[in-house]
Amino acid sequence: MRRFPPERIVCLTEETVETLYLLGEQDRIVGVSGYAVWPAQVRREKPRVSAFTSADIPKILALAPDLVLTFSDLQAGIVADLIRAGVAVHAFNHRDVAGVLAMIRTVGALVDARDKAETLALGYEDRLAQMAAEARGRPRPRVYFEEWDEPLISGIGWVSELVRVAGGEDVFPELAAQAAAKDRIVAPEAVVAAAPDVILASWCGKKVVPARIAARPGWDAIPAVRENRIVEIKSPLILQPGPAALSDGLDAIRQALAPLTNALDAAPPRPPWPLSGRHRAVLLKVPDEGWIEGSRIDGRCLDVLLRRGWIRRVHVDGRRQSRRDGYQRTPAARAALFPGVQPTT
Repeated sequence: MRRFPPERIVCLTEETVETLYLLGEQDRIVGVSGYAVWPAQVRREKPRVSAFTSADIPKILALAPDLVLTFSDLQAGIVADLIRAGVAVHAFNHRDVAGVLAMIRTVGALVDARDKAETLALGYEDRLAQMAAEARGRPRPRVYFEEWDEPLISGIGWVSELVRVAGGEDVFPELAAQAAAKDRIVAPEAVVAAAPDVILASWCGKKVVPARIAARPGWDAIPAVRENRIVEIKSPLILQPGPAALSDGLDAIRQALAPLTNALDAAPPRPPWPLSGRHRAVLLKVPDEGWIEGSRIDGRCLDVLLRRGWIRRVHVDGRRQSRRDGYQRTPAARAALFPGVQPTT
């Protein structure tokens, strides 16, 4: 980079565009990704020079940028072409909320607007802390976030974190740390077994069709499907790791969870259950480890135990729920049956 701060910047993803606008540094932008939609005026103010994994290199070079801002290993080929052409490039590669905040501060430093960037980042940090505090101690709906539908892909790191901040509990938190989408592929049966209370879907720009989600074989057993709690969150709000996710995206998640969270808050506390009757007797036969075939569970109790979250499917015989499926007792069930007893290690 021969000029500092750079006067001509090309942004190949949305989050840096939005950040520069929020910093009041938008006049430096001379080219943007075709997916840039925030703020709304960017569509008419800035020429488009790229998709996500492809770019018009001659068009970028014709803009004579001092700096090009890119994101992720998926743009490595574009970056290599630009570097070979002598262009200065800064590549971001963050996948969590801390990375979003660091990106804001870094963009500020690159355009000599550190103080403005620090103020912006601190504002988001305060907002996240306030929302997390408001959710603390309240019931947490179990959330499955679907980033893609063919195959099923669960939510990436910052999405999982924002679900938690908004008051939910990601049913696949262990997958959220995986940067690559291929490492977050989940089996339909795994979602059924996870029994989410709410399904949030954002199919990378493709329109979400809740009826298609609900019609998947066996998914009628999922509480979110049974209670019609399938909510689309628009991709520009949540799938770009930038300011929009920390503001509008977080608000959209909280709005989607609020009806159930409020209902659970208002509901009278349930008595300890199952502690008596046939449900307790049946539950005592279900193992904590391994599994028992569904045919050995009283059919009148099976659905009730699943809905209450006292058992879960761990061995699936075919795509639809079957009496040959295997079931296992959940930690919550063990705690209800044997209060005060610590699990063996």
